[in-house]
Amino acid sequence: MGKKKLTIALTGLNNTDNPGPGVPVIRGIRESEYFDPRIVGLAYESLEPGIYMHEVVDKTYRVPYPSEGSDVLVNRVLEINKLENIDVLIPNFDAELIAFMKAEKQLKEAGISTFLPEMKQFAEREKSDLPEFGEKYNIKVPFSKTVTSIKDFEELGSEFEYPVVIKGKFYDAYIAHNRDQAVGFFAKVSAKWGLPVIVQEYIIGTEVNVVALGDGRGNTIGAVPMRKLYITDKGKGWAGVSLDDRKMLDLASRIIGETKWKGGMEIELIRSEKNELFLIEINPRLPAWVYLAVGAGQNMPEALVRLALGENVKPFEKYEVGKMFIRYSYDMITDMSEFEKLSMNGEL
Repeated sequence: MGKKKLTIALTGLNNTDNPGPGVPVIRGIRESEYFDPRIVGLAYESLEPGIYMHEVVDKTYRVPYPSEGSDVLVNRVLEINKLENIDVLIPNFDAELIAFMKAEKQLKEAGISTFLPEMKQFAEREKSDLPEFGEKYNIKVPFSKTVTSIKDFEELGSEFEYPVVIKGKFYDAYIAHNRDQAVGFFAKVSAKWGLPVIVQEYIIGTEVNVVALGDGRGNTIGAVPMRKLYITDKGKGWAGVSLDDRKMLDLASRIIGETKWKGGMEIELIRSEKNELFLIEINPRLPAWVYLAVGAGQNMPEALVRLALGENVKPFEKYEVGKMFIRYSYDMITDMSEFEKLSMNGEL
């Protein structure tokens, strides 16, 4: 039987030192045994490397930032759909998800399938609500507080001991070792991502993560745990290895089972010196290291597309332990004319 032809649109083509998940998600889809995909890239910036990787992305369109308004972004995607007949849309950034979740019905009417979390699921795992999430689902979470001004921050005073972690609403986390550093990071994060800013207790331990996929009915379609082997100054895992860790897998399937999570997720954890797992974040989409799961035997991007199309997807039963990913930088040569074409015409 021949492969099914599909047009799949994705964001997250910024494959830089703070990579988006777009390129690794596309790589998984391109390795599909079910689909013959045409990949349409949706780019926020003209210098996102994925745009110029023509063996990865077939066609790219510029799209407006979600901050310009949900309607503006969704309308641009609907315009692109008239030219491309998009079958499945996979947004890969937290900041754009709300726009696409709200427009799910509108997109479906235009023939575009998505597979995104429900609004309630998305909201309850927000960084600012993580303590309540931990309490509700009986998961250990570091002590944290949400602050909306420097004054709030000053008033925390005795509640925290340094170091503390200062986190943005969507992205960025910095470890502050004293008050001056904390105030500086507060200003930096709030200027970039807006308020509130989260102040979180710093747990000493090892960073471990799980990439997982839920079917929206409480079933875990896939889950692969990994330990970061190399972390950049931006806190990104630049190398990692898949683990045989029942405790992490049980936690992932419990979170998916109890929240009935729909779509991809990344569960960020710290394993403390006492071997306890602390939940530090849930990212509501597949992470930039998802290709490790593909390499270990669980092609979650492919499964996500199949779920979006309403297909019956059986859970993955196993994955290979000890598979490593190592990121690398690569100088890609392209023509200035391509950059100009995208900048002028909004498509390439």
